[in-house]
Amino acid sequence: MALRESVAETDHQSGTSGGDWVKYELDGLNCASCAAKIERTIRTELKLPAVSLNFATRSIKLPFVATDEAQAIIDRIEDGVTLVRSDSAERADAISSDHSFSKLAAIGLSFFLLIVGMVFERQLADTAYGSGRWAVFVVPYLWVGWRVIWSAFRNITRGNLFDENFLMTLATFGAIAIGELPEAVGVMLFYNVGEYFQDLAVNRSRRSISALLDIRPDYASIRVDGKVIRVDPQEVQVGSEIIVAPGERVPLDGEVLSGSSLLDTSALTGESVPRRSQVGDEVYAGSINTSGLLTIRVTRPFEESSVAKILDLVENAGSRKAATEKLITTFSRYYTPIVVFLAVALATVPPLVIPGAQFSEWLYRALILLVISCPCALVVSIPLGYFGGLGGASRQGILVKGANFLEALTSVKTVVLDKTGTLTRGTFEVVDVVALGKGSARELVAIAAQAEAHSSHPIARSIGEAAREYGDMGLSGPEISAYEEIAGAGVRATIGGEEVLVGNERLLREGGISFTETNAPGKTIVYIARGGQYLGHLLIADELKPESLRLAAGLKGVGVNKVVMLTGDVERVAGPVAAQVGVDEYRAELLPEDKVVEVERLSAELGHGLRGKLAFIGDGINDAPVLSRADIGVAMGALGSDAAIEAADVVIMEDQPSKLIDAIKTARFTKSIIIQNIALALGIKGFFIFLGAGGLATMWEAVFADVGVALLAVANATRVIKTRPSESPSASDQEHPEAHLPAG
Repeated sequence: MALRESVAETDHQSGTSGGDWVKYELDGLNCASCAAKIERTIRTELKLPAVSLNFATRSIKLPFVATDEAQAIIDRIEDGVTLVRSDSAERADAISSDHSFSKLAAIGLSFFLLIVGMVFERQLADTAYGSGRWAVFVVPYLWVGWRVIWSAFRNITRGNLFDENFLMTLATFGAIAIGELPEAVGVMLFYNVGEYFQDLAVNRSRRSISALLDIRPDYASIRVDGKVIRVDPQEVQVGSEIIVAPGERVPLDGEVLSGSSLLDTSALTGESVPRRSQVGDEVYAGSINTSGLLTIRVTRPFEESSVAKILDLVENAGSRKAATEKLITTFSRYYTPIVVFLAVALATVPPLVIPGAQFSEWLYRALILLVISCPCALVVSIPLGYFGGLGGASRQGILVKGANFLEALTSVKTVVLDKTGTLTRGTFEVVDVVALGKGSARELVAIAAQAEAHSSHPIARSIGEAAREYGDMGLSGPEISAYEEIAGAGVRATIGGEEVLVGNERLLREGGISFTETNAPGKTIVYIARGGQYLGHLLIADELKPESLRLAAGLKGVGVNKVVMLTGDVERVAGPVAAQVGVDEYRAELLPEDKVVEVERLSAELGHGLRGKLAFIGDGINDAPVLSRADIGVAMGALGSDAAIEAADVVIMEDQPSKLIDAIKTARFTKSIIIQNIALALGIKGFFIFLGAGGLATMWEAVFADVGVALLAVANATRVIKTRPSESPSASDQEHPEAHLPAG
């Protein structure tokens, strides 16, 4: 096994110290119990509680200054470890390949000698002192088992008992002691066969997961002195111009300067429909250019690009372990010693209390128990299953920040939805202007646009767009001498010495303005007053997303009991939307802090997670407090959004709320595989332990109960990687005409 430096980066994790953190890959780490032991020892001895070893990716992050101490710990736990630099990766892979071939050769020759020994066992036993029999069986035993035996004795001297090496050595030594040479060889041989195929299965799973995430661009094409050259994307500076030809992957986030094309963003968003990109559009690293030639101005360095964030999130997700994974790791630490003590009792107690019982017979039964007891099937397949689930979700454009959140998704019983930008498109449009007195519609829009010029709210942007349509940028006229944005109400500004109010009814009432309320169901009404006089109002409409019409029904279909909508919009806008979407309940006219209170109330109804989890889905920018308070915060439409990625536990890269349904389905399928593996391993092992203790099983069945079950569990875990997202409503059906009704 070799510890390979792969990526150097700064990552000051909480609860740790020591400067720059460096990510390492543990080459050749195929022992899950060893991985757990390494992680546990590094955490304890180096006082680094945040350290987590991801067995599925064989990776670990450590403070650079603690590297030597960590290396010493790994040397103590695993023999023959060397520190291999990243530029020696090919050599390390070659060494690993050579070792695999030599192991296979040893297995083949040992299997041949075992068959010869079993066929001619009687003749070999007739040689002097049975030397021929001993030679034919002991040679293959030592050939395939010397590493296991050496590791067992080395671990005993270091105080590390009860691992699989110890179990196999003790069991086969006992078999040799009672003269069962063929079975001793068979146990060691097939244990190695199982380990070999288990390593192949785990490595194949790792490669499959890596292939899902193989979106890192290899190069960027830039112009230098009239020539196009290829450079590492990490060397390209912000502001540089890059060229992306058809068939190439976009290497960095940027803005299209020239050309137009269809971009395949499925690796980022899980959306199979190509996206049209033309001059002025933003494009993201990891997309594939399918048609035209594009010239792009780089807007972010590679380490801050979308593809880098996705890779970092997925690669580090395994460090947050699920409760089931932690439970199995703890279980395996106590399970093996208990079985060893039971085996000792099985070998010694019956001969003492049962008349005529032979010690050799009960010792043989105890040895069978030892072989069966190895917990490899659990400690290998479960982390692999969770990592496969995380990889499968990322392929759908759903980034889950840890196995703990993936497991939490299986228990979602209440879903809370934001309205604007989640259920609706979030692209507001001024559909009517009502100006009173002698004022014109153009003047009313201009006043509102100037007052809202400094606001980033979607409604403010829609008013600015309306002003541009009237030929007025909304910034002309007297200067703004004072400005205040009032959450949940609107804007108060002083323009040319006069106070201007632009907002809802509450704002005008608090300002003492006399006005007539307007009834416009499904539309947002923006009232405008200047110098204490009411000037008129704007009607602004939003549109429901087509898939929102069946979102609530889809969530109910995956076991969600209650769907709730929370919005800051007024009742007359929120009511029609809630009715169309079909939510169980809704709350309108809420401030950000009010949404937190509502989520607290709904969480209390669930017993704060005892009867299920609460998920909140929003845009991840304005709803950060609610995202943080929910059991699972889901940020939607997060492609290119730093705030969304930081705030949420689950990040949906595409602007599709129905992806939450896919996330829940993937989580539940992953959990079902994990439960199947636990039941498979414990069920078969328990059955054969019963047979072995009753004298109805041999060492051969014991080998199957250990190695065979491990192979079955690993193979079952790989099914998670091949899952496909369910077809989303928006992709499979025509848009509903009623989805274009204004929603506000």
